[in-house]
Amino acid sequence: MELLVNGRRAYAYTGGKPLDTALPCVVFVHGSLHDHSVWTLLARWFAHHGHAVLALDQPGHGRSEGPLLASVEALADWVLALLDAAGVPRAAVVGHSLGSLVALEMAARAPARTTRLVMVATGYPMAVSDTLLAAARSAPASGMAMVNAFSFSTTAAKPGYPGPGAWQHGANLQLMARMQAGHPQANVFEHDFRLCNTYANGLQAAARVACPAHLLLGAADQMTPPKASREIAAALKARVSTLPGGHSLMQEQPEALLLALRAALG
Repeated sequence: MELLVNGRRAYAYTGGKPLDTALPCVVFVHGSLHDHSVWTLLARWFAHHGHAVLALDQPGHGRSEGPLLASVEALADWVLALLDAAGVPRAAVVGHSLGSLVALEMAARAPARTTRLVMVATGYPMAVSDTLLAAARSAPASGMAMVNAFSFSTTAAKPGYPGPGAWQHGANLQLMARMQAGHPQANVFEHDFRLCNTYANGLQAAARVACPAHLLLGAADQMTPPKASREIAAALKARVSTLPGGHSLMQEQPEALLLALRAALG
């Protein structure tokens, strides 16, 4: 569905069902160089099992109009404005990687509006190496290939969603390239990874979160290793589940992630 947020067009996928604001709502927030499509399986399951769903495209990504926003905090405010535009009073928020920081900040800024916080493939601080930032700035194609290689724990995952024959590595790389090309006025790759690298409000935000928090981590995650989440998990008093996969858990372990998310959201 299309919404008007702060005077600009925004898109959110509703999981194949019309949005019913009387149902408990789940908001999905994607990570760097991604869009709503990484949540398709999860969004459709919840939409068809008694939930309202908003899997959003962040500003300047996918079908949402730019400009790119300057901070994690600004993105959290934008998500809350999107909920206002959709007429959703309260929601559970699920974020992946960069999106997990946005979800954390949203839960801190609007504790009365956030029913659950789920951070997928997360860590804090979410430091990005100088090598990767330099590649993002000067050689985005090689940088994206580097990120793609680090995001999966296997060369060929078992058949699952979206089905046998799907090339997870190639699909993820093409999605990143499409997000980069979709905003020719800016370097989306460098922008997104700088937001991860510069976010410094995590522990202060965790102190203001009032809802139950869950961390869903990849045991073989090279981008945000499980040990990088220990401090934020302790600050949130979060329940932590570790799955046998890498950073791109939605692609690599879709069924296991769905089961873990169902448990996290009750």
